[in-house]
Amino acid sequence: MVSVAVLGAAGGIGQPLSLLMKLNTKVTKLNLYDIVNVPGVAADISHVATNAEVKSYLGPKELADAVSNIDLAIIPAGVPRKPGMTRDDLFKINAGIVKSLVEAIAENSPRAIIAIISNPVNSTVPIAAEVLKNAGVYDPKRLFGVTTLDVVRASRFVRDIRSDIDSTTLRVPVVGGHSGNTIVPLLSMASTSLDLNDKAVEDLTNRIQFGGDEVVKAKDGAGSATLSMAYAGARFADSVIRALSGESVVEPTFIDLTADAEGAKQIRELGAADLAFFAVPVELGKNGVERIVPLPAGGITEFEREAIKVAAGALATNIATGVNFVKSA
Repeated sequence: MVSVAVLGAAGGIGQPLSLLMKLNTKVTKLNLYDIVNVPGVAADISHVATNAEVKSYLGPKELADAVSNIDLAIIPAGVPRKPGMTRDDLFKINAGIVKSLVEAIAENSPRAIIAIISNPVNSTVPIAAEVLKNAGVYDPKRLFGVTTLDVVRASRFVRDIRSDIDSTTLRVPVVGGHSGNTIVPLLSMASTSLDLNDKAVEDLTNRIQFGGDEVVKAKDGAGSATLSMAYAGARFADSVIRALSGESVVEPTFIDLTADAEGAKQIRELGAADLAFFAVPVELGKNGVERIVPLPAGGITEFEREAIKVAAGALATNIATGVNFVKSA
């Protein structure tokens, strides 16, 4: 059974994510951390009739206890995106938050698997990697950027134009990163043949890439995607938990490609080049990344190849931003 810490548990993503973790029957210990309001969240969730023990940890003085002896740390902490903001606009605030949380994990649970939701993921994951390197405990197989919302949106948005397809079973690989045009859905490789014309593919790709903007606009200044992100985060966490229990599970996720240097050769040849991080389909196991799952040979389209090259250009800047933040701190 698994012990999980949710860091940022009182926030818009953190609260529903914590509830979904409480509902996961494989979770036996659930530590909820935040700088405000978390005792009430923990008390509320603790009444849910599952076997997980829930404890709250409030503020920096209790952070070390929150992340001691845990198997999985999920980090949704940070400020939400508001109208007109890009994920990169969030960087200055969220970068410092992620850095301090990962420092505590490195010291108190250096073998924990870390799943980062805090945006901009393209930069916060490299920040976490640098922190772990500085602490001498970095294992690229155990650090993940959660890009599952892009995968969830891809399945749901396909359903909006193809009502004959079941979005709960459809799987669309999504590679690249987790913002705007760094998100590359490989619609040609969907688990069910979609039979879409070029215009439909372009429109659907754009909607998947910028789906978050729909939520930001609809909430009219009140926040960004929280409920769907909590669902996606819980899905990824459940995949990690199942893998820790011995199952073989495949999820697209943003990783350090050195976690499987051999498996990364294909995506590098397709446009990732020498990038350190890229979202790829990953087989999860007891130690985190088991391997990068190869894409079907010859299946990728020219449109998708070009999208990967565009994504790689933006990602190079995003990754460097994260690395330089830690080096200059």
